[in-house]
Amino acid sequence: MPRKKQHEIDAYIGARVRLRRLMLEMSQEMLGNKLGLTFQQVQKYERGINRISASRLFELATALKVPVSYFYDGLKTAGSGAEYGALQEKNPIAPYLDFVSSGGGVQLNQAYLQIDDNETRRKLLAMVEDIARVAGEDKS
Repeated sequence: MPRKKQHEIDAYIGARVRLRRLMLEMSQEMLGNKLGLTFQQVQKYERGINRISASRLFELATALKVPVSYFYDGLKTAGSGAEYGALQEKNPIAPYLDFVSSGGGVQLNQAYLQIDDNETRRKLLAMVEDIARVAGEDKS
């Protein structure tokens, strides 16, 4: 019997697949080729539309160079049977995880990590905080 709705934990695991793939600067097509899949199938996994079997999760972990437990990081704090949505609501860092797993978040972090000089990093952070403060004041 086909599933009628997406399971939130499947979406969470898919988001972790996407995050790691982006961190490795790997396209969906590249990952699909490593697994013998089309990029569309990778998209469905990343969106949580299709469930990832245990054997496929092991293959993904190998291709993405992470332990299988990587895909469940963060869920263990929710207790048994908790859904991803409930975890997200109770998790104050959820918006940050969503940003970091986005394309722009990955690019920003990669660029920041390329800056070797600590003083330059501090100045950049201060500048971004100033921009955020001013942008926050404009909304008031």
